[in-house]
Parts: sequence; structure tokens; C-alpha cells
Amino acid sequence: MTGKDKWAIGLGKAVSKFSTLFGLGAGATWPGEVALSLNSDIFSSFAKQFKFGIILVAGTNGKTTTALMLKTILHYEEFKVVYNGSGANLLNGLVSSCISASDSRGQLTADWGVFEVDENSLPLILRYVTPKIIVFMNLFRDQLDRYGEVDVIAQKWSKAVDSLNSETILVMNADDPLIAYLGKKSPAKVVYFGLTDDAPQDTTMEHATDSIFCLNCGSRLIYDHYYFSHLGDWHCATCGEKRPECTKTPFESPLPGLYNKYNTMAAALTSIQLGIHSSHIKHALEGFAPAFGRQETFTVNGKKIKILLSKNPTGFNASLRTVLDMKPRAILFALNDRIPDGRDVSWIWDVDFETIPDDIPVIVTGDRTYDMALRMQYTKTHQDVGALIAEPNYRRALKTALRKLKSGETLVILPTYSAMLDYRKIISGRKIL
Repeated sequence: MTGKDKWAIGLGKAVSKFSTLFGLGAGATWPGEVALSLNSDIFSSFAKQFKFGIILVAGTNGKTTTALMLKTILHYEEFKVVYNGSGANLLNGLVSSCISASDSRGQLTADWGVFEVDENSLPLILRYVTPKIIVFMNLFRDQLDRYGEVDVIAQKWSKAVDSLNSETILVMNADDPLIAYLGKKSPAKVVYFGLTDDAPQDTTMEHATDSIFCLNCGSRLIYDHYYFSHLGDWHCATCGEKRPECTKTPFESPLPGLYNKYNTMAAALTSIQLGIHSSHIKHALEGFAPAFGRQETFTVNGKKIKILLSKNPTGFNASLRTVLDMKPRAILFALNDRIPDGRDVSWIWDVDFETIPDDIPVIVTGDRTYDMALRMQYTKTHQDVGALIAEPNYRRALKTALRKLKSGETLVILPTYSAMLDYRKIISGRKIL
């Protein structure tokens, strides 16, 4: 650590203490932002201190849960891990996590860094560090006002991946044609995970589908199996491109939902690349608890509340499938359009709300309550008076939803990111009950 590094880290720590002391935030981003303003290369200095290296997890959906699974497995092996558990996944968030874990001299005593990474920030972060492993989960439309279409991110990732070498292992989702194509081009070592033929399948492709054309020749891909969105067992009849062979990862997901099978496979395959024994991976995941907002469950006055973060069409459809399998007594949708959510909410028209049965009451709330209410009115369901309730106030919406439950029954909340944070504060604080 240079004197410049120590000064930047010291100021970052001071900002973190000030922020938490006066209730201005959790210190998840500003310490890193301040440190980066003084030394733009500060993350490189931290990266050199990890004994074994850094693991990055990138993708539209699943990176938070996958990164937490990896941290859980590494802790089971008694490794010391630095992890951006707050979900701050831009460069300033990664630096903030390192500042928080360092001592007064800016020194880290850690074996691994495990960081989920914003998909648009991955190329920037790779300028400062050569990871041991990068996990590529998937690419879906998300926050079009920030990122544009998935092709934009895929092009950026392609350039970043081309710059890597055999020092880095790429753990990639074979079921996503965009991800698989990146792996075939890379000079790095690549291993693939993917679902097997006995996984739950769709007979037709979802409405919210992003990438169905061969990146090698441009022809439309043919799918033998659909899992969700454009993920499946695919091939190109024109040029012969097909889903790569996958490494088997026979581990049960500790969480329900098809998407959590992907998260489990990604975490398990990454751990195998690190030489961790399969039995240890299995035992580590048996007690796994979900990350905040990702199927967290709260019990309030004998009634259960489950929160499933849902922030883009594909993720929302996957959540709905899981929710309907749970047979909930009521569903509460909370739609915001703040900066963490994305200003453009037109994506709600790509969500398959038509799958919700008529007998499940639906309550909608959030900054864009009436956009969601209008979308719901265009479905074939919830046409009966009282079956759809629009209530912009979070607390009143939650009270209304809970009144529809009997003791022991479950209310499911599907919020966008900022709404998820707001509801966690309300529920855990018990302020409305």
C-alpha cells in the first residue's frame, strides 16, 4: 500500500463512519466513491492483497444469490471472504466493501474476494483486476433506459472477455446462447453449466424472449427444450452451432424456483473449479439462507410474508411461476421507477400476468401504482370488482393485503428494487401493524 492508497482508504473509512453515525446510509458506496476520486486505481491495490484471488459474478438475474452461495461454501471451507453483501455492485461498491474489511492501515487479511458485478460495469472492473473466476449467469432486458438492449451489453462483454487469458476461468451458462457464444470465443479456460432434460420445461417460448438468433450466422435458433425466456437446449440448423456440453452438477437447490437451480449450478461448478469436494458443497448449501429480498420470509401476527425481487420481464415471469406453485392467498405488486429500478416501466407489458388465476386477490402499489393497475386490467383475470385493488400507499396496501389472509397463510410481495428495500424496512420494523 502506498501513502496515496492509505490516505484514500482512511478518508473512505471516515466517510463510512460519518454516514452510518448520522443515518445517511449504510456506507455501501460513498466510501468507495471518495477513495476512487483520490486514487482511481485503488481497487487494483486491494486486489493484490487477496491470498487466492477474486471471483466475479455477472449477469442480469441471479448474481446476488449465486455470490452469496459462493460465500457460504467458502466460509464452510473456513476461508476468509470479502463480499459485497449490500448489493452495491458498481466499482465504488466493490471498493467500499474492501475498505470496510480492511484495517486502519488499509490492509486486507482475506483469502478470497467474491463480488457480484453490475453487467454494465464488468468491462470497467476488468481494467483493474484479473479475476481467478468470472461467473456469467445470463443476459436479459433490464433497465432499457440505462443499458439498452442485451446486444449492447453482449458486445461490451465480448471485448472484455477477449482481453482475458488462461489465468482466468470462465463459468458460463450454456443455456443462454449469448453467454455460450462469448465462451466459445474466449482464450480463457471455459466450463459450462446448464439444466438437464428432466428439468421443468415450457412447450412454447415465453413472450419475454431476448435472444433467439444464432450469433454465428444470424439464423433463428431451434429449441429442443425451453426453460424460460431464451434459455434452453438450442441449436442452429444452418451453421451447426449448438449448446455446449455441460459439466454435471447434481446438487439440489436449497431454494424453490427454476432460476435458483441455475444459481445453485453456477455456485457449485465454481466451487468445483476451486477444488472443493462435492460433499462439502452439498453440506454448505443445506443451511443456505436467501439474500435480502430474494425469497425472504417474514412472519407477522401468525401470517407469512414472502418477498421475491422482480425487476425485469424474465425475472418477473420466473417469480410468477414460483409464486403460483406456492398457491398464495394474495399477491402484492410494488412497482417503482426510481434510479435503481430504471425509469422506463414499459417492460411490465411483457410480463405474463395472464397466468394468475381469478381466485387470487391482487393488490398493486408503488410510485407507478396506476401503470400496474392498468396492465392488470388488460389481462383476462381480475375483472371482478374487488379482485384488483390499487393503493399507492405502501402501508395501506400491505394492511389491505394482510386482511385477506387467515393465520398461517402467505402473502407474496413482488417488488422492484427500491420498493423491496422500502418494504423490508416496513415489515422488519413492524411499524404498520
